[in-house]
Formats: sequence, structure tokens, C-alpha cells
Amino acid sequence: MKKILCDFRFLLFLAAAAFIYIQMRLFATQSQYADRLADAIESEDQCTSQLRTLIDQISLQQGQIVSLEGKGLGRLIDKEQVPVAAVVIMACNRADYLERTVKSVLKYQSSVASKFPLFVSQDGSHPAVKEKALSYDQLTYMQHLDYEPVHTERPGELIAYYKIARHYKWALDGLFYKHNFSRVIILEDDMEIAPDFFDYFESTAALLDKDKSIMAVSSWNDNGQKQFVHDPKVLYRSDFFPGLGWMLARSTWDELSPKWPKAYWDDWLRLKENHKDRQFIRPEVCRTYNFGEHGSSLGQFFKQYLEPIKLNDVLVDWKSMDLNYLMEDKYIKHFADIVKKAKPIRGTDLVLKARNIGGDVRIQYNDQPDFERIARQFGIFEEWKDGVPRTAYKGIVVFRYQITQRIFLVGPGSLVQLGVSDS
Repeated sequence: MKKILCDFRFLLFLAAAAFIYIQMRLFATQSQYADRLADAIESEDQCTSQLRTLIDQISLQQGQIVSLEGKGLGRLIDKEQVPVAAVVIMACNRADYLERTVKSVLKYQSSVASKFPLFVSQDGSHPAVKEKALSYDQLTYMQHLDYEPVHTERPGELIAYYKIARHYKWALDGLFYKHNFSRVIILEDDMEIAPDFFDYFESTAALLDKDKSIMAVSSWNDNGQKQFVHDPKVLYRSDFFPGLGWMLARSTWDELSPKWPKAYWDDWLRLKENHKDRQFIRPEVCRTYNFGEHGSSLGQFFKQYLEPIKLNDVLVDWKSMDLNYLMEDKYIKHFADIVKKAKPIRGTDLVLKARNIGGDVRIQYNDQPDFERIARQFGIFEEWKDGVPRTAYKGIVVFRYQITQRIFLVGPGSLVQLGVSDS
């Protein structure tokens, strides 16, 4: 019995020794593993530190990239580019139109993408439009889903005009307040742009900031048909909101957003109670071309007024031009001097009389029906909104005739406002 007990104790001693040995081996292995893990962590920290140093070096170098301007070296870019304006293409259900517009914009936007970030805002869920917009890596896609029923204010009105107004408010609120842009350029999904579109808006952005009597800058001339334009460098102030490719500042949107209309937003902007006698910059030669024969307006005026529009094809060096003549305190004298030199003509056969005079002419009209009669003879827009003819400044509508000749249709009180004698 004692022998068995002794053998059992001996076995316990061996088991204890084996256990202690195993524990020591495990401890040694864990120590080695811990040392290796510490080494790995230290190596990872060193890699991370080196990577951060490399990123800092790359960022520093990016801030010193030399840009080429014209034929010489430009200045060093030493800070992040502040956008001039966001560019938003308003779309709905025309994928083919959207593709044509995006291609036109990207043709000239790619080189200035940091100055003019591009967005497509779709109203609704048309799958082909969404798919087309998302196929471009160069733009940001926004989608407006509005399931609230539309109640028109008058029988027979198109619901589309109400949905468009909702979409505009949603998109502009998002770009100004969510994305925090200071300016936005609004395009529609049936437009092509001119080669100097972005230079034009970059140069006029300063006017929009400095002169609070300018409500917006437009790329459109309602009387911009080929036969009525000539000089791509000429800009005008107008009391009539042109739309169709226009730039708006956030300060103005702060005022407009809370009272944005339920429908017909463009005609709403043409009411004096909303534009408050502020004016709009417009070019003589359009920087946008509207190819949208089919849309909410059902092709209204397309063949007569939109299809013949001249899209500028000349690269104007806007950065070298002094546009201060468009400031409110200087423009009225600038425009008055031009009108003053035009020869007055009266009576019947005004088109024939204008054709027989080599220089600029001015023609007086007495009221809206009289203006419409004269406009019809020359073939320009007859339409008025809230007492203002399309493109007019101080009641004066100007357009080219016979290539370079300017015709001024002058309202009953226009010359007095300009300080020009009627002789």
C-alpha cells in the first residue's frame, strides 16, 4: 500500500514538473510573440509616420504647382481654389437632351473644373436620366423626389410649371445652403454653351459682387438671332430678366427663396415687385444655345426665335477687358452716349428708311401696341412683361440690322431718363 502511495506521489511530481515546464514554454513563446507584436506595431507606426510625411510633402508640392496662362508662366497656386460658381444642369425626363448638354459643358469645363464644379439636378425618378447622369464621374448628381400633389391655381394650367418651380427652389437651396456656394449658374438640360462661357461668367462675377443694382448675369439675348447680332464683346444692362443660362449670388437667393413662387418662376422674376428695379447683364451674342424644341413650353416660339439664335464661336479674352462701364454709375452715361449718336427716323416704311442710312438709328414708339407694330416689321420679339419689352434698358431695345448697324427702339420717356435731347 505504501509503495502504491509512493508511486502515485511520484506520478504527481512528474505531472507537476511537466505542467511547470509547459507553462514556462508557453510564457517564453508569448514573450517572443509580444516582442514581435511590439516590433510590428513600432514598424507600423514608423510606416504611418513616413506616409503622413509623404502626404504632407505631396500637399505642399500641390500648392506649388505652376499654372500656364496664355503663353507665359502663371503664378504659383499656393492655396485651395475657391469656386467662382457651381454650375447646375436642371433635368427631368430627357436623357438624350441631358447627354448633349453635359457633353457641351464638359468640353469647356474640364480645364476649369475646380472653379466651376458641375452638378446635375434631376426632378423625379426617370431611370434613363439618372443612369445617364451617374455615368459621368466629372459631376455630382442630385435627385429631387417630390410626391406632394400639385394643385394648379387656374383651370387648364400645366402641372409641369409648378413642378419646375419646386425643383428650382429645392436645387438652389441645396447648392447655396447645403453646399455653401456663393454663386450658382443655372443651365437647363437642352442647352449648349459657347467656348468662352466660363471666362464670361468669371469676369462678370466681380460685377455681381460689387454692384448690388445687378440682380443676375445672363448668357442669353432674346433678340440674339443671327440677323440681329454682330459684336461678341458687347454687353448690356437690361431691365428684363433673360434667363436661359444665368448666374445668381447667394445674397440675392437669401431674399428670393422664402417667397419663391408656386409656378412660372421666370415671369415672377420679371415683376417689379420682385426685381425691385435691379437689372441684369446680358451679352449681344448668346453664350448659350437652346435646342429644346420639345419640352414643357411645347416648342413655343422655337422655330421663329430659338432655332436661329447665334451661339458665340469666338474666344473673347474677357480677363483683359475692363467691364467697369457696366457699373450702374457709369453705364447710364455710356449707353446715353451711344443712343445720342444714333440718327432719329420717323413715319412709315421704317425698315426701308433704316436700310438707307449707314449708321445707327433710333425710332420712337409711343406705347406697347406701337412698339409691337414696329418690332413686327423688323422681326424682333414683341413681348412685354410688367411694362418692360424683352431686352429693354430704360425702355430702349437695341439690336443689329444689316450686320453692324444698330437700331434703338426708344420709349416715350427713355431719352429723358438718359438725359438725351430729342432732336
